[in-house]
Order: sequence, then C-alpha cells, then structure tokens
Amino acid sequence: MKINYYPDTDSLYIELSERESADSIEISEGIVLDYDQEGSIVGIDIDNARKKINLNELILNKLPLDTQKLSA
Repeated sequence: MKINYYPDTDSLYIELSERESADSIEISEGIVLDYDQEGSIVGIDIDNARKKINLNELILNKLPLDTQKLSA
C-alpha cells in the first residue's frame, strides 16, 4: 500500500494494489474508488483532502508488515 499526498491539488491517493485501474466510481463528492478488471478496489482518490481528513497524523496498528518504509 502506498499513500501519496499532492499539496498542489490537495489530493490524497491511497494505492491499495499495483494492478492497473480499469474503472472509477465517485462514491461521494470528491472521493473516487478505482477498480481493476476483476472489480477489486485498487485505489482511493480523495480531493480537497485537508477538508475531509486529518493529514497531520498517521497511525498504523497491528499491520503484518515484513518491512517498514517511511519517508517525508
């Protein structure tokens, strides 16, 4: 999983899979789910992210991670 924030557009993209997006559906104003060919969610795009979520804190709990990579 990758989380990318783009300050110039105030958008946040959560990449859940490296599979290519085949379809997108806006589920709420400014929140779009990307799906692969099989219908699995591969990403979440959030426009005007600072108005919708707290970007000042990220807490990861009980994830079964082999490695952790943090960069700022």
